[in-house]
Amino acid sequence: MTIHYFLSCLCLALLPVLAWAQSDAGEGLKADRTPVHHSRVIGSYPHDRQAFTQGLVYEGGFFYEGTGLHGRSSLRKVDPVSGRILKEIALAPSHFGEGIAIVGDRIVQLTWKSRLGFVYDKHSFGLVRTFSYPREGWGITHDGKRLVMSDGTSVLRFLDPQDFREVATLGVHDQRGPVTGLNELEYVQGLIYANVWPTDRIAVIDPRKGRIKAWIDLKGLLGKEDSRGADVLNGIAYDARDDRLFVTGKLWPKVFEIESAAAKLPGR
Repeated sequence: MTIHYFLSCLCLALLPVLAWAQSDAGEGLKADRTPVHHSRVIGSYPHDRQAFTQGLVYEGGFFYEGTGLHGRSSLRKVDPVSGRILKEIALAPSHFGEGIAIVGDRIVQLTWKSRLGFVYDKHSFGLVRTFSYPREGWGITHDGKRLVMSDGTSVLRFLDPQDFREVATLGVHDQRGPVTGLNELEYVQGLIYANVWPTDRIAVIDPRKGRIKAWIDLKGLLGKEDSRGADVLNGIAYDARDDRLFVTGKLWPKVFEIESAAAKLPGR
């Protein structure tokens, strides 16, 4: 066998491998095309450093916040300017509080592993009812018609806000494949924003197809001094009336108002 014949055979044998590698590299390049926004900070507000933030909502000039950890979980109404807690109810120590959503005059709060949700009167924080679900509870928001719930996987689940029955599911993906760790959720201008645990990124999700239209990269949002003792980014609130977007994190000393990525997306 001549060396030329040997090399020819070797090249033919490697063609499928080379084609796979080229295809895989192409997929990687495609994944990099998802827009990444480094949002400008517009302002900051004080935040309770002891609050292990799991859910954040803005409505009527106030923040409503759900906090976690066993023995420290709560539902709160907070003055944004001063950070002062105006109203608070504690969860039983056996429950680890998670995301919250406002639906009309009700506040819905999830728990992590108890598989139990609570529904409160928005004004009095009186318990209206409970409901159950067959998996972990992470984040929740309301799209105007349905509740949207995350459980730490790549799947979002849509619930009827009247009986909390699951009516649809949505697999979330970018060009690499499924995106797991979906956590706190917020509905913003027809899109779903999701904290992706345990990263410094927010996924901007198309609720029709589950595709991630953009990433908001918030790495370095907290300064070095403020980062001491702080946990991950978690908490997104949207002021629909004045088009303002707020973010915070677990045990963070500040809530930040940042630019929304939604208006910059093509095809909006």
